Amino acid sequence: MGRVHIHRAHILALASPDPTRPLFGPAVTIAFLPYRDDLPESQLGFADLFYEAIGEDPNGRVLVLSSGGYPDASHSGGTKLSRVHNNRLAGVLTDGRLRDFDELRRYDFATWCRGEATRWGGETVMPYAANIAVEVGGVLITPGDYVYADSAGAVVIPAGSLDRVLDEASKIDDEDRESLEQIRNERSAGSQ
Repeated sequence: MGRVHIHRAHILALASPDPTRPLFGPAVTIAFLPYRDDLPESQLGFADLFYEAIGEDPNGRVLVLSSGGYPDASHSGGTKLSRVHNNRLAGVLTDGRLRDFDELRRYDFATWCRGEATRWGGETVMPYAANIAVEVGGVLITPGDYVYADSAGAVVIPAGSLDRVLDEASKIDDEDRESLEQIRNERSAGSQ
């Protein structure tokens, strides 16, 4: 991404119930905001926003949940996120915490978040809007952007740049292989 765009695209230090599972796919978003008791969750519930976000073709999508300014609050757990499994999404990315890592590990999707929470966070944050631009870990994510996450962190790739970014990544891999070969041969070349 750094060779194609100058904006921040990386998210550092994420946790996962199964760090061996990378996450990749186009983003759908749910924005969380600080909880307000005059906006009842019955009007803005997670289920309705989830189905609005995933639309008619959820297969392979990445559900992105913004922390709403509260990265240490729980934003969901295994029961609510069973919808991700049931609708064949690629997984979940959030800069908030999630509950039920044991349960999340058993689902067929990748999960990357700030860490595990033990208590419900509904009095702190609430889901507010679907498929709008959100901020996650200092990065702007718009619906349709591609998200990749693994144990090193995450990167957000604008949909219109995906092919160009992947081509550039392939070139970097080739350059790194050439550099490794040069480094491997340094000592033998210098001793002649």
